[in-house]
Amino acid sequence: MRQKFIITLVAVTSILGCTSTQPSNQSNPAISSPTPNIENIKGHMNFLADDLLEGRDTGSRGAELAALYIASEFKKYGLTPGAGNDSFFQRVTFRKALLVQESPSLTFSGEQTLALDYPSDYIVGPSAARVDSKVNAELVFVGYGIVAPEFEHNDYADLDVEDKVVVMLSGKPASFPSEEGAHVASGSQKSKYAVERGAIGIITLQTPAGEKVRPYQTSLNYIHTPRMRWIGEDGIPGNVHPEIQASAYLSMPTAKKLFENAGKDLEQVYAQLENDEVPVGFELPVTMELSYQSTHEDLTSPNVAGVLPGSDPELADEFVVFTAHYDHIGISKSVEKDRINNGAMDNATGTSVLMETARMFSTLAEAPKRSILFLAVTGEEKGLLGADYYAQNPSVEGEMVANVNLDMPLLTYESADVIAFGAAHSTMGKSVENAVANAGISLSPDPWPELNLFTRSDHYAFVKQGIPAVFLVTGIESKTPGIEGDKVLSNFLKTNYHRPSDDLSQAFVWPAAKTFAQVNFEIGLELAQQEARPAWYKESFFGKTFGKVFVQE
Repeated sequence: MRQKFIITLVAVTSILGCTSTQPSNQSNPAISSPTPNIENIKGHMNFLADDLLEGRDTGSRGAELAALYIASEFKKYGLTPGAGNDSFFQRVTFRKALLVQESPSLTFSGEQTLALDYPSDYIVGPSAARVDSKVNAELVFVGYGIVAPEFEHNDYADLDVEDKVVVMLSGKPASFPSEEGAHVASGSQKSKYAVERGAIGIITLQTPAGEKVRPYQTSLNYIHTPRMRWIGEDGIPGNVHPEIQASAYLSMPTAKKLFENAGKDLEQVYAQLENDEVPVGFELPVTMELSYQSTHEDLTSPNVAGVLPGSDPELADEFVVFTAHYDHIGISKSVEKDRINNGAMDNATGTSVLMETARMFSTLAEAPKRSILFLAVTGEEKGLLGADYYAQNPSVEGEMVANVNLDMPLLTYESADVIAFGAAHSTMGKSVENAVANAGISLSPDPWPELNLFTRSDHYAFVKQGIPAVFLVTGIESKTPGIEGDKVLSNFLKTNYHRPSDDLSQAFVWPAAKTFAQVNFEIGLELAQQEARPAWYKESFFGKTFGKVFVQE
């Protein structure tokens, strides 16, 4: 207990009592690359991944201590508080919703009345928008429930879903491009398509392909998991469609029963999917009554923002944004002796490199032309929530023009390359390539396009606001003969990812952290110094969907 008290006291006093260290010799216009300090990164890791912080779950005391530590480091480097009101903390309110497990009730009325059992037949999730969820309406099958003019695809063509429940297949057509398909087939987009056409409920059906990737039985392990959303100043949950009064997810056997009750054959639909044919929607002569209850608890957790002001009067109001999430998943509910998910690799590594990159910039004789925002975000593990809140509610006065996101760099081997997911969509790719060469390593293309990683970390919140972004991770080409980076990653995901074993006992190779920090510094410097701000390529799907600034012909 005494040791915990001392560590906590050190974290607090480092904010309250430290003096600012300003970048030295601001009159010198020359910019040379400082050297990353491995011991600094080690020190950050030792604190962030310590048992004291109990896995840094969003809204927990451990996460608050982590945020306090990060802010103290930003202050020590002489960064300007970037959250407004002379503060490093952008306080975000979250709503934590839990399903009342005894409450779900689902009945289909068609050729016969079919009462289903929760959770063996269907799953519902808690609602952040309402305590009592209830819908009673007719059903319409809408295929995948996707509207994508770019791919000449509209599952709602010639269908009337006003005041009805839409029944949709999970996933997307196999012919859709990977990254673009991940966007149009996301749950939020499918809800948006439904709401825009007047639907009031959603039923999602498990498919054979979905069953192979994530069996329905596996989903039952998560029925007690809370759902979290950020709450705006108006008290409304962000990115929630309150028009959807209730929704449910059906197992394959249950989905077949539903179609049989409507006089339809779901096997024919599944056969079409096997041939990558798009099923045509139709009305289901069935009425559904679904209800369940949720409990709500509001809590807060901060994003931590520090700014290095730019030196060019014309460019200083443009911000290059570095992001890394400092939260993790907290304490496991298990009988194991070690239940603390320390999150050393996920994402104490990225957060520590973010802080060291900030320190490196603070030592420059003259700040770069553009301002740089160093942003440690909360709530990533809950659905990219902290980054999404910040992207929609930025605290800096100016315009964010680029985002470099650091999430779970693997530091257990020295990589000879880095991967920048999203580099092909904007001129940031060329900037990253130049910067990486300055750091003495190479830039590799995405080796796992089927995983859709460009849409699965904090940078994507900025992409959706039209800001070019890359998600930077260590590559899979090892400097050490005999080590295969993809196997190292695979082993981490199988044995340590989101487990208590993701702690400091792993065999970290600290020179890898030094290289990764150097790469990040070089990228930030390149983006902050170049004359033209990053721009989307006109042919990029994400540029066409969200972009504001495009490459000129």
